[in-house]
Amino acid sequence: MASNPPDSSMLTDAGFEATSTALQTLTTAAENKNHDPKSHIHRAASGEGSHNFLKKLLPEGPMQHLENRFHMGNYVIDRATGEKSFEAMSIYVRLGMHLLYYGSAEEKALHWSKTLKLLQEQSEKMGKEYDAPDSKVHIPAFIASFQLEDSMQEMLEPDPEKYPTFNAFFAREIKESARPIAEPENPLVTSSPADCRLTAFQTIDLATKYWIKGSGFTVARLLGDEGLAQQFDGGSIVIARLAPQDYHRWHAPVSGVVEDIKDIPGTYYTVNPQAINESGTLDVFCENKRSVMLIKRTPTNAPVAVIAVGAMLVGSIKYNEGVQAGVEVRRGQCLGAFYYGGSTVIVVYPRGEVQLDEDLLKNSAEEKCETLMKVGWRTGIKPE
Repeated sequence: MASNPPDSSMLTDAGFEATSTALQTLTTAAENKNHDPKSHIHRAASGEGSHNFLKKLLPEGPMQHLENRFHMGNYVIDRATGEKSFEAMSIYVRLGMHLLYYGSAEEKALHWSKTLKLLQEQSEKMGKEYDAPDSKVHIPAFIASFQLEDSMQEMLEPDPEKYPTFNAFFAREIKESARPIAEPENPLVTSSPADCRLTAFQTIDLATKYWIKGSGFTVARLLGDEGLAQQFDGGSIVIARLAPQDYHRWHAPVSGVVEDIKDIPGTYYTVNPQAINESGTLDVFCENKRSVMLIKRTPTNAPVAVIAVGAMLVGSIKYNEGVQAGVEVRRGQCLGAFYYGGSTVIVVYPRGEVQLDEDLLKNSAEEKCETLMKVGWRTGIKPE
């Protein structure tokens, strides 16, 4: 999916400043209350308007790198229909891919620190903008742009006018009846934690072979705990990526008791597949802000780790009221919400705790493609 990283000489101060200006221009344009989000921050990266916008701001070297290096989107397979379709990359994600290289240029520490500062500032800027009461005027354009009218009927609050802010709308909660879990009578079945684009690998080694290519990924770094990571040696992994237009809450993939929740500080790199698949860059899952929940699964008593990972322009990660260590959660129960931006939920199982479904494994390893999934759909089952 990718080639060699750019020569570090391309990562100039002028190139960084131009990329920074381009991102700030987009987030400022997003403050316009009545504009279609696909006219600025969610504009398709492959369009002529995006090309002209970037050409005005970026020096020739970085611009050619962006044009030549990346596909301008990703293919996904709809599990319900089996159809493969192309999803265009938003222009802000395209800029995020370029910033990933500045963050990876370890020999240029100034670039690294400036990248982290820029991503934090712009994420906080969008969070503040979308928490303001007047941000609710963004809601109708967002619904129309992403054709969410029908899906609003699935929400606990279906009336867009009743959300006090854009972020309240963005983190809207769905009716439990709209996402029934697969095989509810079988406690050995596991479920998708989100409405998402999902990849699944029977072993973590296969995940790093076919999908997670950034340098530095380990389960210990992901969980922030070397001892805990040993319990998942040889285990399985499910990666659920949420696009901005998706229902933006995550749910329990298994039933059990919450043993621990640990927040890990980090940055806000894009979690687009091309960032995950990119050799020679930082591993964004272990660099980004995240929260690790450990569930003691019933009836097996095995540990299951559920990691909520923030991403580019994500404001915050918040658990539902009452979701804390010591409480029991049900498979399919809503656990928390991401506020504005894309994000990811990762589920890690110990060896032998789940046999992931064959179609998901095939799509992920052979097709190198994400699968469109919904909350509660089956992802696998513990072998008898």
